[in-house]
Amino acid sequence: MSPDNALAAGGLVIAVMTLVTLVTRYGGVFMMSFVPINKRVEGFINGMSGSVLIALILPMAVEGDLAARLSLLTTLLVFLLVKTPLPAIGAGILMAASWRYFF
Repeated sequence: MSPDNALAAGGLVIAVMTLVTLVTRYGGVFMMSFVPINKRVEGFINGMSGSVLIALILPMAVEGDLAARLSLLTTLLVFLLVKTPLPAIGAGILMAASWRYFF
């Protein structure tokens, strides 16, 4: 594959991923417009976000390398200190990148 073809293929993949993301997001909002939001549905939605987060983090904590575990620990500690997710996520990314670069 030539570099020109690789660049075009990469652009195509990004465009398709963007389209799929937009259709999924707008489709979900459209479908939920038909669902009455009561306490039960609200509880389900709130519970799902935590479940998805645990499903993403737990395998990394169990099967990840030391850099992954340190980044999770750093994220947790920074979040407990500042009570804001964005700096905590940034600190976790910085920890993983630093650990992998230096060790």
